[in-house]
This record gives sequence, C-alpha cells and structure tokens, in this order.
Amino acid sequence: MAKMALIERELKRDKLVAKYAKKHAELKAASRDVKKSDEERAAARLELQKLPRNANPTRQRNRCAITGRPRGTFKQFGLARAKIREMAFTGDIPGMIKASW
Repeated sequence: MAKMALIERELKRDKLVAKYAKKHAELKAASRDVKKSDEERAAARLELQKLPRNANPTRQRNRCAITGRPRGTFKQFGLARAKIREMAFTGDIPGMIKASW
C-alpha cells in the first residue's frame, strides 16, 4: 500500500489539472498558433509558465485504485498487475480467465 500522503498528492494534482484544463489548453493553442505574432505567442508562453506547476497534466501519475501502487498499473483496469492477477483468479473481473495451453 502506498503512503496516504502520496495518494493525496495525486488527488490534489487531479483537481488542479481539472481546474486549469481549459486555460491550459487555450494558452497552449495560442503559443503554437503560427498566425499570431511572436509577441502574442511569447505572452501566451509566459502565462502558461505562471500556472501552477501541478496543473500540468504530464505531472499526473497513474496509480492503482486499490493499493495506490504507481508502477505496473494497467490503464484498462486502473489496477496494479498484482491486483489484476488476484482479482482474475477469484473471478472478480468479468471475462478474464487464467490462460492455459
């Protein structure tokens, strides 16, 4: 189980990303727009830098929904590999069975 502080930090980042998502997307598009002048693009980049650092979506980390494990997390299930294995063996994941050949 991951430390609760780390899990809470990720939840805080999720909230910040959601809060600033629209503004981040607008500023990012403005900084890439070649039709705008260089001054406008530079101003958009400066505004983008003024946003909170944790509002950047690339700072988010995928974590297991049950244990909070940061590595070995499958995006499709939102679970760590060990938890997927446990739940598959107990039949908690519909349609997933143990492979045998």
